Amino acid sequence: MITYFMPNEHVTSIYDIDLQELKDNGYKAIITDLDNTLVEWDRPEATPEVMEWLQTLYQEGFKITVVSNNHETRVRTFSETAGLTFIHSAKKPSRRAFKKACQLMEVKEEEAVVVGDQLLTDVLGGNRGGFYTILVVPVASTDGVFTKLNRKIERRVLKRMEKKGYVIERKEHKENE
Repeated sequence: MITYFMPNEHVTSIYDIDLQELKDNGYKAIITDLDNTLVEWDRPEATPEVMEWLQTLYQEGFKITVVSNNHETRVRTFSETAGLTFIHSAKKPSRRAFKKACQLMEVKEEEAVVVGDQLLTDVLGGNRGGFYTILVVPVASTDGVFTKLNRKIERRVLKRMEKKGYVIERKEHKENE
């Protein structure tokens, strides 16, 4: 059971993902969560750093789709400003949105990586779909209302995984000043 929650990688932020290693392993696309993965859950647009990271992904030949459980207005506002394809109201950890993202990007499922900050939605959904998963530390220490319950459960699972040496200790990022 715990293997469903095990990410293939656990990094501090999106900037710590080794893009060359992903390319070397045949990955061509990144399916990424939005809130607290790319930007804080209440930040409407991409930061200059996120825009630079996205540009690097494009330069390296990656295709990118945002897959979020959030509502259409939130996801559309962010994604269109950043020039990204997106799927809103994804119902993660359902596999359906991840598979749809691959269709939109015209890649095979084994060529896509799922990146997110939550075990119970991003990692669980990605693992259930057979994707390579990368867990990042949330970019903010606060969450939206619906994520707070998930975080309580997630903390318990992460503690068990940390004790067994499966993941690195998660230190939350400081809130942006």
